[in-house]
Amino acid sequence: MSTITIHQLEPEIAQQLEQRAAQHGRTIELEIKAILKSVLAPKKLSNIDLATAINRRFADFGDFEIPEIPREPMRSLPTFDL
Repeated sequence: MSTITIHQLEPEIAQQLEQRAAQHGRTIELEIKAILKSVLAPKKLSNIDLATAINRRFADFGDFEIPEIPREPMRSLPTFDL
């Protein structure tokens, strides 16, 4: 494997990396590897449906519930009788 050194990394970027790593329970090195893999990995969505793709994309954010929106009954269709 290669070793990569990043010189003169902006403090804001370093802080964001630390925060993101902490949110995901990873070291900074593992977080950087995850970021690089997510960006550089080939995207193959041809054999999966949209819901599965969305689920995979947001899986790292953890579980959360989307509130159900109450719906009204469907309105009657208009008649065009004269």
